[in-house]
Amino acid sequence: MERVSAFDEPLKKLLGGPTAKVMAEHLDLHTVGDLLHHYPRRYEERGRLTALTDLPLEEHVTVVAQVADARVMTFNGGRGRRLEVTLTDGSGRLQLVFFGHGVHKPHKELLPGRRAMFAGKVSVFNRKLQLAHPTYQLLDVQAEDEATEAVDAFAGQLLPIYPACKQLDSWRIAKAVDTVLPSAQEAVDPLPPSLREGRGFLPLPEALLKIHRPHTKADIAAARERLRWDEAFVLQVALARRRHADTQLPAAARRPVPGGLLDAFDAVLPFTLTEGQRQVTGEIFGDLATEHPMHRLLQGEVGSGKTLVALRAMLRVVDAGGQAAMLAPTEVLAQQHHRSITEMMGELAENWGLWREAPLDEGRRSGDGRALGGSDRGTKVVLLTGSMGTAARRRALLDLVTGEAGIVIGTHALIEDKVKFHDLGLVVVDEQHRFGVEQRDALRSKGKQPPHLLVMTATPIPRTVAMTVFGDLETSVLDQLPAGRSPIASHVVPAKDKPHFLDRAWERVREEAEGGHQAYVVCPRIGDDADESAEKKGKKRDAPADDAEKRPPLAVLDIAEQLSKGPLAGLRTEVLHGRMPPDDKDDVMRRFAAGEVDVLVATTVIEVGVNVPNATAMVIMDADRFGVSQLHQLRGRVGRGSAPGLCLLVSEAHEASPARARLSAVAATLDGFELSRIDLEQRREGDVLGQAQSGVRSSLRVLSVIDDEEVIAAAREEAVRVVAADPDLEHLPELRTALDALLDKDREEYLDKG
Repeated sequence: MERVSAFDEPLKKLLGGPTAKVMAEHLDLHTVGDLLHHYPRRYEERGRLTALTDLPLEEHVTVVAQVADARVMTFNGGRGRRLEVTLTDGSGRLQLVFFGHGVHKPHKELLPGRRAMFAGKVSVFNRKLQLAHPTYQLLDVQAEDEATEAVDAFAGQLLPIYPACKQLDSWRIAKAVDTVLPSAQEAVDPLPPSLREGRGFLPLPEALLKIHRPHTKADIAAARERLRWDEAFVLQVALARRRHADTQLPAAARRPVPGGLLDAFDAVLPFTLTEGQRQVTGEIFGDLATEHPMHRLLQGEVGSGKTLVALRAMLRVVDAGGQAAMLAPTEVLAQQHHRSITEMMGELAENWGLWREAPLDEGRRSGDGRALGGSDRGTKVVLLTGSMGTAARRRALLDLVTGEAGIVIGTHALIEDKVKFHDLGLVVVDEQHRFGVEQRDALRSKGKQPPHLLVMTATPIPRTVAMTVFGDLETSVLDQLPAGRSPIASHVVPAKDKPHFLDRAWERVREEAEGGHQAYVVCPRIGDDADESAEKKGKKRDAPADDAEKRPPLAVLDIAEQLSKGPLAGLRTEVLHGRMPPDDKDDVMRRFAAGEVDVLVATTVIEVGVNVPNATAMVIMDADRFGVSQLHQLRGRVGRGSAPGLCLLVSEAHEASPARARLSAVAATLDGFELSRIDLEQRREGDVLGQAQSGVRSSLRVLSVIDDEEVIAAAREEAVRVVAADPDLEHLPELRTALDALLDKDREEYLDKG
């Protein structure tokens, strides 16, 4: 995984400019090391035929098959010629087509009975799978001067199929690998000798040779086992070094203060903490009491009370003389957290004769803007967002720098250079997946000493992902819902197949509203001019390719109008989306929370943090356009009170499509951890380990965070031992080299930040 001099050699020098350019531009391969770590996706045996069934449409594929039939057709009155070749593997068939001057060579070579390897993009013509003008390599025809032994060896060889692109076929990549493969002998092994020998792994040079040019399937298995461990171990060493560096940093211990804000807050809580909340709080308070910065991930089911846990941690820090900042990904969520926290502390403020702060932009709406100040034991809770008025912003910044504000809730505006704190003791990051590591660290750098860090997510994370994406954090899990939370019934509404089901969905919404409750209707798109222009520019979305893709996603503004004039006529309907002016958004949310709005038609701005216990129904339009975790998040906005919740997933996707299977999975369970595994299985590894989450580029080629939990856990244990004994890897230069290869300069800075 490391790169020594031979591994750093530019491909241009060995392969020539044109080939190297294609590899760099389309496969992100630049050096000998890059190419040696571009492993085969799978292998074919020369004597066997590849299955031709279920080839993925619109993807570039490589197949090994036998020619069943070939014939030249004429068209345009005999002026045009077309060669049609039918391939078979005994069970399925695939058609090839060549036009014009491209007919002559394949017409001579692709004779019935011949075996060859073909590569091209799969399309459909006349309801048949087809490759148009594929490239090919004959597998059973050798030059006449080749010896019989060579032909026999060729026939029995395992054929590597590489991840390829339209511009460069798998066998051309294989030829390039042949050119650089001798350099594999110079690979420097990153595994400590004791670890490698203790686990019986192949030496790295041998593993590289066997992954690219195996003689047996056992060669492949042994090579993959070794290379899988390299990836897991080097990644875990990187994370272990960060955890170790964090333990060396100083931090102000924030210990309990009897009779402080936290005790007073707990005394007026109208409910009892759940066992899970008590346990997680104990873990957090234990970290806060140490003189090294806490780095903890709090993952909790939707509605499990993470905000309450975070507020108690913030009050502990305020009691100890520090300040706490909560970073939210959107203004709507920042406002919601601000509203929730001031409401939670409302009775406390009244008991102490403190002032309640106006929810937003206090400079324009209230005389002095105090929230929970005016007492020796009180503190201000302020909001800081990019859209605040100048006067309100100036007052908030002053409260932060003087220490008047013990708690601040904000968006990215908190990260700006002009934001200064008196003594920042705790940073709470909500919905970590929305923030890059750099943003998290930018806020942490504002403390006199490194502040304690609590990262929260309502997206349940499988253990393997927690050990990789969030591997620099200790983990707490809050999976117990507070008493009084109601069950949520979820159903798929097949709008295309059974339109009367959609009619019934709107009847259910009306029934909920007439029963004194409220409802959300969620759409993927806003529907304004900016939205439309983005669509016209060909902006791609990560939505599945189904029939519904033939039309634009349904839009908030369109659906709201249709509902107001149609099935929900007479109900108080409002819209909410991210491009509305902040004051308008806040006004809509305030009125919805107050019960003055029956139906809120919104985008995913309501995805997390929005808490309206009286909202009991949610209809998600074009639900197949959303991911599993996002649907789970959205569903969590209902059933937050004593009345049962209802979530209807509306889709036009075909019943047999993967999109419908996803929706059925969401409807079948409320278990976020089970859904997170389904979500993970349906996404690419690179999505899971995207650089915004992990700080590490998509470096995993044979390691699977889905399937390799045992390897990851074992590698983590080994990494902890190695780093504890030699934090700077002074005695393991090969491992240090591998670490440098895994991380580019920016990622190295990320790891060293603490």
